[in-house]
Amino acid sequence: MKVLIVTGSPGTGKTTLSAKLAKKLGFYYIDANKVIKKYNISEGYDRKRKTKIINVNKLNKALIKEIGNYKKLIQKNKKTINKISMKKYNEKIHSNKSKLIKNKKFQKNINNKIKRIKKGIIIDSHLSHYLPRRYVDLCIVTKCGLKELKKRLKKRKYSENKVRENLDAEIFDVCLNEAKENKHDVIVINTTKGINIKSISSKIGVFVGIR
Repeated sequence: MKVLIVTGSPGTGKTTLSAKLAKKLGFYYIDANKVIKKYNISEGYDRKRKTKIINVNKLNKALIKEIGNYKKLIQKNKKTINKISMKKYNEKIHSNKSKLIKNKKFQKNINNKIKRIKKGIIIDSHLSHYLPRRYVDLCIVTKCGLKELKKRLKKRKYSENKVRENLDAEIFDVCLNEAKENKHDVIVINTTKGINIKSISSKIGVFVGIR
């Protein structure tokens, strides 16, 4: 099972990219905000920045637990499909053994069911790059031109201070540098002119060995 994380400054397109990529690649999508709520990780509220205060170590533990849960789910689904496939296979052997070998439609049906099993997960969060490298196959960092990013942040009605703070984070490549410091394999995706999900998914698929 592959684990991809998507990080980047607020407004650079993390969530849009994560959701589209999960759908395109057939991955489970994990919104870290929901994980924070589920495990009650928030340790207060920063009124100045208008954001929750998150303990990164606690978030990491929660995300690692979620990764484990999804791994078990994927394995369970595979076993279920294999069990159903074998049952149908045996039924067909007893009903018409000679035709079974030539029954391409039966095999195609099984292959289609296997393809529908999720191949991995995508974690969407600007804190996801703090996960230890051993749990992650690829770290995707979203970037955006400053002029476009400023428009996006203002559209969200961020305060001037919060806009400035996030622009500075983008200028100094905070998420990208921290991802590199954590030794992740990194791919940078620039969303300034939008997201070409076909091209991006193809590039990422080749990188992590997904067809």
